[in-house]
Amino acid sequence: MGIEVTRTFDILERYLEEFPREDALGGKKNGEWYTYSTEEYYEKSHLFAKGLLALGFKKGDKIATVTPNCPEWNFADMGMAMTGVVHVPVYPTIGEDEYKYILEHSEARMVIVGDKKLFEKIHPLANQISEIEHVYTFEEVEGARHYQEILDLGASKREELSGLLQELKDAVQPEDVATLIYTSGTTGVPKGVMLTQQNLVSNFVAHSKMHHLGKDHRVISFLPLCHVYERSVNYHFQYKGMGVYYVSSLAQILPALKEIKPHMFNSVPRLLEKVYDGFVSKGKELGGIKKALYFWALRLTKHFEFNRKYGPWLSLKIKIADKLIYSKWREALGGNIVYIVSGGAALQPRIARVFGMAGILNLEGYGLTETSPVIAVNNPALREMKVGTVGPVLEGFEVKFAEDGEILCKGPGVMKGYYKAPELTAEVIDEAGWFHTGDIGVLDEGKYLKITDRKKEIFKLSGGKYIAPQMIENKLKTSNLIEQVMVIGANEKFASALVSPNFPLLHDWCAENKIHYENNAELIQIPEVIEKIQKEVQIINKQLGSHEQINRIRLVCEEWTPATGELSPTLKLRRNMVAVKYQHLIDDIYSVRKN
Repeated sequence: MGIEVTRTFDILERYLEEFPREDALGGKKNGEWYTYSTEEYYEKSHLFAKGLLALGFKKGDKIATVTPNCPEWNFADMGMAMTGVVHVPVYPTIGEDEYKYILEHSEARMVIVGDKKLFEKIHPLANQISEIEHVYTFEEVEGARHYQEILDLGASKREELSGLLQELKDAVQPEDVATLIYTSGTTGVPKGVMLTQQNLVSNFVAHSKMHHLGKDHRVISFLPLCHVYERSVNYHFQYKGMGVYYVSSLAQILPALKEIKPHMFNSVPRLLEKVYDGFVSKGKELGGIKKALYFWALRLTKHFEFNRKYGPWLSLKIKIADKLIYSKWREALGGNIVYIVSGGAALQPRIARVFGMAGILNLEGYGLTETSPVIAVNNPALREMKVGTVGPVLEGFEVKFAEDGEILCKGPGVMKGYYKAPELTAEVIDEAGWFHTGDIGVLDEGKYLKITDRKKEIFKLSGGKYIAPQMIENKLKTSNLIEQVMVIGANEKFASALVSPNFPLLHDWCAENKIHYENNAELIQIPEVIEKIQKEVQIINKQLGSHEQINRIRLVCEEWTPATGELSPTLKLRRNMVAVKYQHLIDDIYSVRKN
């Protein structure tokens, strides 16, 4: 039945034969959308592969890409895969030292960058690294070589290289390394995760069975393609014959939703929280009966559960709320969204409920770069979904728990190992082949995986009680006024927290309460503001065990971002960085110990 996919580039033939479409891939240039058909996609990927052969690339060589999302990324990715060249995709937002480390460690022979800004950043570095022979760009940049030159070179040798390319394609085995993905990590130097063709294919084929969408549907892709999660789902979309439109910056997401009217997209919780905050702000702008109705509809969402049958009275309320309010939320997201898949961090249950009640299934999943990535995900195809969990374990994976609750897994998605680091590989894959995730979890109802914390992040108070900070932080972030938070207190008598407030909402609250300030630094010193955030923390403290409760807080006047270093590129908290940056506040909280 159909074309069997055992290597990523087998998707090309399947796409062309089984789901031909004019808009296989789409992108935006100078404010206008443009598309490539399945035929052009197939053709350009093959020309790219021939261009690489003409440049002297051979199986096992490495090529790095550093670019915002664009459709052309796929030509490079597929071209490399066909020739057995290993793709090293790198975040476009990391620092110079990290770029230098990755490019040297991976032994990349070529770098393809997205735009002028990245070219100016990477080109001088590339000149310092002897292995790098070529730097190309996806966008046209003055003084830089454009990736079209690779396609043109391939076209000029189209006939003479056809036989060789076919031989190389036939020689690519499922167990061959397809990509090296460097995990940014929250500590230490990045590790190069070696993923094989089989790792990638087994994973996207398994999670592509989760839903009924296919050739009649469109998606937008805005999470970085250099991240294994978006890349895996990118293959999945193409495998199912969907049209994929690439968005290169967060500012383009809302316009893209309205223009493309997609049926599905991937997200991280942070972005969905911003959409939710937008819904709340919208309600606050209303007055009188409209405002009352709006917040009534918002409160109603707390009743949402997947697969729940509502009684007649609640069903009627939902129907009214849908007509008046939820339909407008759907419209704001383009009007067609059926699924949003969320990963990368814990999703607040209330967010899943808000979208769910509006008829958009917000499906949470879980995995790591080392597992290609999905280990578990909520599954609408089988109706196996539960809010607050990351769903059932993915087909092909086995999961068990160590004595301390750590999640261990085995399956075709588990990486080949860390590049040039067998000793680090041995630390995470035991002799029996079980990969140790570093996450603590449980099986809810014997079926749904629930992540409770990171093993490395759990700490002890001086009284011997354990604190799982991530669980407490996720609860604290359910407050609209708390944007980011870090729980501290290792070897201290009590737990405390550093809080980066949600400044736009805090500014609104101050305006309503006639509180004046010059800037955020002054704002966080105002007693009423501190008291307001403390009240939010107290509400959460009631849900926590006595030793877990947050005893003291300190507000910070900065927003935490990957650019400023407190968050990793995948928006995970870099605890060491935050602790160093705010050591003075931590000392202040625990200054009693100095007396």
